[in-house]
Amino acid sequence: MKFIILLLALISCQISAQNSLKFDKRNVQCEDKWVAFQMEKDSTYLFGFIYIDPSAGLTFHNEGSFKIDSKGVFIPTKVEKDTRIIARLEPSRIGLALIPEAKFKELEIVKVPEWLKNYKQDENSVAHLYHWGFLYNAWDECEKALTYLEKAQKIDPNFNGLNVELAYSYNALGQYQKAVDLLSDSIKDHPEDCYFRKELIYAHANLLQLAKAEEIFEEGLKVCTDNEMKCEMALNIAYQYFLKKDKSNFLIWSKKSKQLAPKYIKNLNAMEAELN
Repeated sequence: MKFIILLLALISCQISAQNSLKFDKRNVQCEDKWVAFQMEKDSTYLFGFIYIDPSAGLTFHNEGSFKIDSKGVFIPTKVEKDTRIIARLEPSRIGLALIPEAKFKELEIVKVPEWLKNYKQDENSVAHLYHWGFLYNAWDECEKALTYLEKAQKIDPNFNGLNVELAYSYNALGQYQKAVDLLSDSIKDHPEDCYFRKELIYAHANLLQLAKAEEIFEEGLKVCTDNEMKCEMALNIAYQYFLKKDKSNFLIWSKKSKQLAPKYIKNLNAMEAELN
């Protein structure tokens, strides 16, 4: 019995060591982190550092590969400097694992690579904070985007493009009143900006302030030249009427959306079929 208990304990220890890697992160959640990709057929793990290059975007700096021995020790095979791969990454849902700090020594790495400082200049400037927020919004990491955009707002609330990026984050996170408060004045200074108008309509529509959303839409028809964006504005109003099961108003706004651009015809037809 003692032998069985000991054997089970050893197996449990080995499994625990293997499970120190949890492949539960998207690459856009790994800025300034050491990561491992899922195991290859030869039981090796590709590993390296993910950071943001201001000009290239999300980037992977390959450091080599490693294997995990029976005791859970990470055994690296490092790549030569002149053969190291530095690759731009597209946002992906493939699970990556953050490498535990306890394993840095085994992999012969440090928490913050020396070369990273080349990409960390002007970190507290409004332009940097705005750019990082813009990137995270584009990657659907709006909560992370806000950490940068709200810092930028405190420094220069009038920075070009900042308010609409903030509003996009607020809308994506369901903070519609914040988006309304932010854009209601800004739209006066940017009446022809379709992006401002789209986000403001989206916020009003989700607050069920549909009369106000419709008013902003009608004003936008005169000044906004982007038909696809106007189509999306009409869709956002139509969708709220769909949720209210208000078929007559839904059909009015569905028709407006279809007339502006064909982008959402299938979606609108599906909603109409459901109301019928």
